[in-house]
This record gives sequence, C-alpha cells and structure tokens, in this order.
Amino acid sequence: MKILFTGASSFSGFCFLKAMTRAGHQVTAVYTRPFEDYKEPLRQNRVALGKDMCQAEFGVSFGDSRFLDLCSSSNWDILAHHGARVTNYKSKDFDAALAFQENTRKLPSILQRLAQKNCRKVVLTGTFSERDEGLSSRKLGTDVSTYNLSKRLTYEFFRFHCQTEGFALGKFVLPNPFGAFEDPRFTAYLMKNWLTGRRPGCNTPHYIRDNMFGSLLALVYVRFLEQLSSDTQLTRLAPSGFVSSQGDFALKVASEMESRLGIPCPLDLAERHDFIEPRVRINTDRIDADSYGFNEAEAWDEMASYYKGQFS
Repeated sequence: MKILFTGASSFSGFCFLKAMTRAGHQVTAVYTRPFEDYKEPLRQNRVALGKDMCQAEFGVSFGDSRFLDLCSSSNWDILAHHGARVTNYKSKDFDAALAFQENTRKLPSILQRLAQKNCRKVVLTGTFSERDEGLSSRKLGTDVSTYNLSKRLTYEFFRFHCQTEGFALGKFVLPNPFGAFEDPRFTAYLMKNWLTGRRPGCNTPHYIRDNMFGSLLALVYVRFLEQLSSDTQLTRLAPSGFVSSQGDFALKVASEMESRLGIPCPLDLAERHDFIEPRVRINTDRIDADSYGFNEAEAWDEMASYYKGQFS
C-alpha cells in the first residue's frame, strides 16, 4: 500500500514505521520540524533511523499547505494519522482546544483531496485513557485529563467528517507501549537504574495497566491497516498485551532482565493505595501474538541489548 503517515518521530510511530516498511508498504512519513531541529538525542535517533526507511517530508504539519499538496500528489491507499499534539500532555494546563485544532486542521479539505485521488480510508490513533475507551474502574464518560479530552474531540471530529465524505475510518487504540527506543517512562526508568547500579521503585504497584511491546503493537497496527475495509464506516481495535498490576509488570521486567543483563535487578514496591488516576485502565481486544509471528524472547533480547548500549 501507499501510506501517508503522521507521528513517526514518537516511540510508537517509529515502531509502526519500521513494521510498515518491513511489510513492504511504501510510506511517506510527515515530520513537523526540519530534520536539524530534532535535537533531543532519543527523538533525534528515531528520526535519523526513520528517514532512511521511507520518503520523509520534514517541516510539514497536518493540514498546512504542504500537507494538502501531499494529499493531492499521489494515489494514496490510506491516511494513517498517528500524530497528535502531546507537549506537556500530563499537565493540568495542557491546552485541549489548541491540540484539537492542530490534530484536525483542514480535515474536510484533506479528505476531499484524498477522495480526488481515490483514497477512501483513514486510520486514527486513540488511547485507552480516552473517554469511553477500554475498561476502567472510573465511571465511563469521564475524562481524566485535558489531553484525553483533546483525543476524544479529535476522534469525534474525524468520525463526523469521514461519514460525511464517505470514508472508512479505523480507530486504533493504544495501550502502554514499551521497548527499545522508548521515551523515558516506566520501563526505561527501570532499565536505567539497574544498569547504573541503582535500585528503582514502583510507586503505583496496585494500578492495573495494559503494557505491550512496541514491536508487537506495530505488527498489530500494520495488519489493521491492511485489513481495513472500505465498505465499513467505522472499524475499531483496542489491542491488549500484559494486563497486570504495575508491580507485577515491574517484577516481570526484572525477571526477564536479570539473566539478559547479567546483573541483579532489585526493585522496591511502594505500599500506596491512593489512586489519583483510575485504578484500572486496560484495552479490550486480546491479541494472539503467535498469529503475528511475534517472538517474545527476541523482544526481551532486543530490549536488553538496546539499553545496555545506552547505559553500560
């Protein structure tokens, strides 16, 4: 397929880009900044590797004039809109209105240009912390942050305009991806501490979360794109990986890493029972990893090798 893809500089986007190109698809990836402006080392590394896998277009934002020109430049099979405004997404001051505007800019014009090139498929990425997604211990219909609100508004806007313009819309709902090239989140924190001789802790061991290797999630994403039917108005997939308490997940990572790193991987679990976020947040569609040809042992090996190169 010929795929127009946004969000390739993110961890999950980088994983998706690798999987799409390895599957033989022709991907044009849109990066919002000029190449030289990606200065943060981890993101810079992902962008440098990613641009050699695809046709990379730098300094292009969703809905700007260059993006509109791209929509008219080829007979795309699918628009895969993975990108979204995420800067300071955990802050209570996150601007949901601005994020919604950037995520959806000129969408009707984009769809009209794609339709002129016989493209009638869009895949939008959502998240399991979004309102009405996944299984949650908090009442459905409640947004837990303004970032989640921006994601839900983006989806509703896409759904309305895809229906209006006669497009098939696929919604792909992310769990918590982890693995090599991950942003400095939980598993990266664990790995850094173990490899620098420190003892990490898990401050929220009783949260129930849904963690999935980024490489497996990418295989699921590619098949979702490949199988999206133009005859169905809305298709949704919310893939689920390791569903467990964060404490049990941390212990699993420690167990897998001790033999691979050749060092002790100690861990402290806090005794906290206060839940600022919903205690349970998980996706709903269980994935048979074997059916995707996924090798879990190799994924743990890759993760260990990557972090040893980063911190040893």
